[in-house]
Amino acid sequence: MSHFHIVLLEPEIPQNTGNIARTCAATGASLHLIKPLGFSIDDKHMKRAGLDYWDSLDLHVYENLADFEARNPNACVYYFSKKGHHVYADIQYPDEVYLMFGKESVGLPEDLLKEHEDHCLRMPMREGLRSLNLSNTVAIAAYEVLRQRNFEGMEIEGHLTK
Repeated sequence: MSHFHIVLLEPEIPQNTGNIARTCAATGASLHLIKPLGFSIDDKHMKRAGLDYWDSLDLHVYENLADFEARNPNACVYYFSKKGHHVYADIQYPDEVYLMFGKESVGLPEDLLKEHEDHCLRMPMREGLRSLNLSNTVAIAAYEVLRQRNFEGMEIEGHLTK
């Protein structure tokens, strides 16, 4: 089974991260958190949002973006931003892929987006609106990766897919 990773750069809201952790556990995605975090990983709100899924989560924590890049030197990363030039559903995701999302208040840093312009993705939405909720955006992106893989390893109608 191919694998994918969800990367949160400096997340600020524990409930969002807890919901994303639950999505990762349910989909088999690894969760990568890049500090500084706007909360403690032990925060009760984050734990509660993830409910009892923490033991099913493949969690990785990094001191900063440079630490993430050093520990994942060959990672194929797609960067999600309203400034992305490509629609997330138009991309054919490779077997091993990292989907990176920025902090709730400001998104991903402008210099990071410029450096990786060809890998910047967006989700279409109505003009004049700022953004979708982070945990919703992650779920949409994660399920697009799974859809492209025919939901490999997921249970559908009581049966596991191959």
